[in-house]
Amino acid sequence: MILTFHEGACIRASAGDTTVVFGPVSKQSKNFKPTNFGADVAFIPLNNPDMNGAEEAARGDKQPFIISGPGEYEVKDMVITGFASGSTWGSEPRTNTIYYAHFDGMSVLYLGALGDLDLPSNVLEMDSPDVLIVPVGGNGALSPVEAQKLAVKLEAKIIIPILYDEKSLKQFLKEAGEEGTKPVDKLTIKPRDLTGKENEVVVLSS
Repeated sequence: MILTFHEGACIRASAGDTTVVFGPVSKQSKNFKPTNFGADVAFIPLNNPDMNGAEEAARGDKQPFIISGPGEYEVKDMVITGFASGSTWGSEPRTNTIYYAHFDGMSVLYLGALGDLDLPSNVLEMDSPDVLIVPVGGNGALSPVEAQKLAVKLEAKIIIPILYDEKSLKQFLKEAGEEGTKPVDKLTIKPRDLTGKENEVVVLSS
């Protein structure tokens, strides 16, 4: 699985001939940058231009299968569960969907713009994720301190921060004891690479 970061809460994951995009940025967002994903699946965590740009996940005639809310899904050999949670992203209460997906032999827990430390109990009952994608920038989502507390609680092997600026990322890395972490363009990972990893922070640059 290859993971790359594309502004805000947008993470692209690809394996073989399958590409999925979490939280694609809409043209209506001030954070929009043109993309050419050609995604098979687009995950929409909440209805806000910063994260609901499903149309930007397409390429030409190739349109993604759109998942935009709680429920259970099976698509492209993936099993996905969406859980409703709270957020005040965009300065108003919203339903944020947390996605737990099995992809390329690994589990990915994508928290979107989660703003509440009290996760739904059924999320906590899932196996600890191999990859945790967590907001760290505040502004209606988790703060750096809250994000680190939750990351430790979830016992993820790899943690990828999203929705950060320079200040909040620096604080999150300090909280995690990972001040020396340098951004990388992409993360390439296989199930065997996860052995022995625990709460390892990987910062993806956009």
